[in-house]
Amino acid sequence: MTEGFDTEMLWEEFHRTVNMNSEELRAHLLADASDEEGFPPDPDLGIDELGRGVLHVLSKRKGDLTSADLDVMRQVVDLVETLGDRTDDESRRELMSVGHDPLRG
Repeated sequence: MTEGFDTEMLWEEFHRTVNMNSEELRAHLLADASDEEGFPPDPDLGIDELGRGVLHVLSKRKGDLTSADLDVMRQVVDLVETLGDRTDDESRRELMSVGHDPLRG
């Protein structure tokens, strides 16, 4: 893990930003991947790569984070800051694919 104050701040910001638990996120990703075409044949089931990364980070303790995990966390925080809490269907779906439901307070 990369040590330091920045990691602590990022950990806290990530967990404030991601307001869905891992079960909710997993269910959303699987439902979104299945859409009307059914599950694709590839092994990742068509699940968004960043969403898979969020699930991976949610399963870890802070002391077990890797530099790749920190990158995922930064990407999520940046994406949510960029999109804000837009609730149109497309934006909400994109935000929820990284664990942020803009309809939650």
